[in-house]
Amino acid sequence: MDLIDIGANLTHESFRQDFDEMLARATAHGVGRMIVTGASREGSEHALDLAKASSGRLFATAGVHPHHAVDYDEATDTVLRRLACEPQVRAIGETGLDYNRNYSPREVQRVVFERQLEIAVEVGKPLFLHQRDAHHDFLAILKRYRDRVPAVVVHCFTDTEEALRDYLDLDCHIGITGWICDERRGAHLRELVKLIPADRLMLETDSPYLLPRTVRPMPKHRRNEPMYLAHIRDEVARDRGESKESLTEASVRTTEAFFGL
Repeated sequence: MDLIDIGANLTHESFRQDFDEMLARATAHGVGRMIVTGASREGSEHALDLAKASSGRLFATAGVHPHHAVDYDEATDTVLRRLACEPQVRAIGETGLDYNRNYSPREVQRVVFERQLEIAVEVGKPLFLHQRDAHHDFLAILKRYRDRVPAVVVHCFTDTEEALRDYLDLDCHIGITGWICDERRGAHLRELVKLIPADRLMLETDSPYLLPRTVRPMPKHRRNEPMYLAHIRDEVARDRGESKESLTEASVRTTEAFFGL
């Protein structure tokens, strides 16, 4: 059974020169389908174009990352609403709050987050969410919408046990990346992944970011790509005390149900 990468930023410029080769490497490492993350107006349009050209291997999200919230205007809202109705777009996002870098003012982030939540409610599609150092505000906003959207994944989870339990209490899914392989800042996740029910756990690379630090040999270019999802799967399976096969099957079935694949 081939793995599914729920978060791959394949519109990134680093993939332009070897896109087909990158997909071939993913295939060779047991990664079949991928959800291409839309994180800006232009990026969401590009993600959809890639999905349409992929013959069913790639799907897309449509959204504006909190880093770009300051650029969200009425034209952006109109584009996202159009993209949200496309069949290849399987979730709204990447949206949420990021108080770690504050590239957009926090109040603007909150307003733009809610606008995208409203789109998800209107089209009835799941949410693909981002949260860094903003748990309290993020949770408060999400609670107001949770019962009006079909499903939610907190992508690239890196937070505390308290935050994890809050999300699970809201019936959210959890996306785990190669952050778990980072001994400097992700070691706590090796215990927390044991708390995630099998039908709430999904796997992702967040390519080209977050190359797992335990990959050997380490590629010289240090670019993450979907082929390394298998490495993340192996690490998570070990931490959960499961076989690679059982984790693969559970995560794939969960991902298929979440995104309607």
